Amino acid sequence: MTTRLLLISDTHVPKKARALQPQVWSLIDRADIVLHAGDWVDEALLDEIESRATRLVGVAGNNDGPALWQRLGEVARVEIEGVRFAMIHETGDAARRERRCDAQFGPTSAEPADVLVFGHSHIPWDSTTPGGLRLLNPGSPTDRRRQPVGTVMTALLDDGILRDVTLVPTPR
Repeated sequence: MTTRLLLISDTHVPKKARALQPQVWSLIDRADIVLHAGDWVDEALLDEIESRATRLVGVAGNNDGPALWQRLGEVARVEIEGVRFAMIHETGDAARRERRCDAQFGPTSAEPADVLVFGHSHIPWDSTTPGGLRLLNPGSPTDRRRQPVGTVMTALLDDGILRDVTLVPTPR
């Protein structure tokens, strides 16, 4: 069985953009599971993605209000095809990120994960820690900051193997 994933974060709707791009909605519609790593900003976007996504897993971010925090929380954990995912909005500075994430989510942590999806920086990230934890930040589709264009990530899970992790540009 193959599972299509969409990783998205830092949508900031309606503050940084009035709406998500049609391209992003198309990716949401085609994904089997959408993983959103926080900074939705408006509960209406959560409702809209929830209504269109086959399955949605999300967390709240530092720009999200109490209603989003109550619905989503800080950390989400889900197992998909035997792969253990954890998600959090913020992991701190890039310096020593792998060490911090290994300690909190890696193989020797209380609840180990195989993949950690995070956001906050709006800067895409794909690395593997010394402990073997895959770190993925899809960037932001609406607020590119120092990036040439906004981004999301797609990936496939195939028989318990994460493959085809792809950074997808989302120009306005």
